Amino acid sequence: MALSVSNLASSLTSLSFSSQVSQGRTTISFPRTNSAFSLPAKSSRRASLSVTATVAAPAEVAEEDVDRMELKKYVKSRLPGGFAAQKIIGTGRRKCAIARVVLQEGTGKVIINYRDAKEYLQGNPLWLQYVKVPLVTLGYENSYDVFVKAHGGGLSGQAQAITLGVARALLKVSADHRSPLKKEGLLTRDARVVERKKVGLKKARKAPQFSKR
Repeated sequence: MALSVSNLASSLTSLSFSSQVSQGRTTISFPRTNSAFSLPAKSSRRASLSVTATVAAPAEVAEEDVDRMELKKYVKSRLPGGFAAQKIIGTGRRKCAIARVVLQEGTGKVIINYRDAKEYLQGNPLWLQYVKVPLVTLGYENSYDVFVKAHGGGLSGQAQAITLGVARALLKVSADHRSPLKKEGLLTRDARVVERKKVGLKKARKAPQFSKR
């Protein structure tokens, strides 16, 4: 056994590897000398240990990731210096969601977190309507592009936070927008949140079933 291990070690030290990696299959053979595990004399074939290594091809980048990267580059080109450096900006909040909204003159595109609004909001017509209500109220649905950074809460809360953010951003366009926006209730921060659970109850107010006996 010790003899075969020493022979295998000497075979490994005599090997030379190149720094170039090929995409094909590479086979390395280690000759096996006569030892305690040698084949019977009747066998004329010489035993060898064969190791095969295959280099995996690089994974292809998904089309969605490519589109998202291109959209991210587009947003950065439209917003030099980032969101904080823009002039027409508004912040909206709803439940646990916070949305920072930037308005720029354009054709009515809405991009949320470097994704198209319809894709981000899962095509929900109500949530998409929330985003565009302030612009439709003033007749600007095709006059401004909306860029949003939203986090926290769910998609419903984020959509309503964007509504308040867009309305506040429109106030920086012109002070005359306050009256029609206020009339529609778009400048009021909705303070309703989920009521906390109480000790001894199942939810905020739901109590366990009462049993007299």
